Amino acid sequence: MLGTVEERVQSCPECGEEIRTDHRFVPWCAACDWNVDPGEPEEAGGRLEALRRRLAREHGERLLAEVTTDEALRPRRDAASVLALALASAVHGFTAALFVGGVLLVVLGWGGALPAPGALCLLIAWLLRPRFSHLPEDEQVLYRSDAPELFALIDEIGGTVGTTGVHAVAVNGETNASVSTYGLRRRRLLTIGLGLWEMLTTGQRIALLGHELGHYAGGDTRHGLVIGNALASLRTWLYLLSRIESPTAPEAVLNALYLLPRGAVLGAAMALDHLTLRATQRGEYLADSFAARCGSTEAAVGLMDALMVSGSADATLLRESNALRGHRGAAGDAESGLWDRLAAHTESIPASEYERQRRRGALRGHSVDSTHPPTHLRRSRLLAVAALPAAVTVDTARGSAVRTELSGARKLVARRILNGG
Repeated sequence: MLGTVEERVQSCPECGEEIRTDHRFVPWCAACDWNVDPGEPEEAGGRLEALRRRLAREHGERLLAEVTTDEALRPRRDAASVLALALASAVHGFTAALFVGGVLLVVLGWGGALPAPGALCLLIAWLLRPRFSHLPEDEQVLYRSDAPELFALIDEIGGTVGTTGVHAVAVNGETNASVSTYGLRRRRLLTIGLGLWEMLTTGQRIALLGHELGHYAGGDTRHGLVIGNALASLRTWLYLLSRIESPTAPEAVLNALYLLPRGAVLGAAMALDHLTLRATQRGEYLADSFAARCGSTEAAVGLMDALMVSGSADATLLRESNALRGHRGAAGDAESGLWDRLAAHTESIPASEYERQRRRGALRGHSVDSTHPPTHLRRSRLLAVAALPAAVTVDTARGSAVRTELSGARKLVARRILNGG
């Protein structure tokens, strides 16, 4: 139970206005924005991330204006996407050349000194090889036979956004959701984080599924097989060619030899980032349009609000876990009501905290995640275009059936959270 919410009253140290705040949340002033973002500024995290953030800022407002004007957003391939595909193909071509060259050096140079550099080429080619994801081993994975109603709902939403459903659903405790592929056959995986799912209403859950499946319909460039693996290869190259700190004399020579190839790799990575970043951010707006189409504009906006306060849900789950530290035998009793307590906490979040998070997002812009448009801009775009009704609805019986199918995963994930997982 949440109990009585205590209100904290104080004067703003900047402008003197009276501030009334729920004691569970950050005190801030709506009149002058004092303390709206008390956290430390985000570090750029290297030259590549600094470039991403600069490009995101440059594109952000212009892209918002473009997608707001274009109410009927549709997937599209522009010149930048074609160039990105060509550059990614060149990266993979270089990996293939390393492999072929390594084989030739080993085979044709056998008995001499050539097999040694050939073996090095083969080792590097192996490190740069395309990777295929696997199903998560530490998460509850559901298949169609385990949850027929959930998969039927996913199929219906997929049909609404113009794509097919998924082959598996993974369930974890994160305040997030995502789609990906796994295996050589590129089967589809939807991951549902119960930390977010349990915060949402039924309509907002439909909007969430519409958004995630919308990434399949819109084409997720950065995580595709060709471009995604090319970005991974370039990151591997940057690691292999990274500068040695406090080098010895031989290592200083190695650093000098690495300088030009590292610059070339960094340039290729920056170019590929530049070519894909705008399409990736546009894809998020497109996925938001699918969310509104499936669950309604109101539900999609509510989903954006939930994402903005997801940190509060994380903190709630952490408190629940810490409260049982040293009393692990009580976890079995507590886990049955964990998700209800999270939902109750979400309902109790005051409107002032949502507003603070919107203003905080406006101040930070793209500094939190340069590959996504800031949540407050995504929310603004949804409100700026014509409101849509829900194309997919769930009645009480179907909602109960889906909840029953997720009951095992809900218990397992709750147990892991309360046991410190």
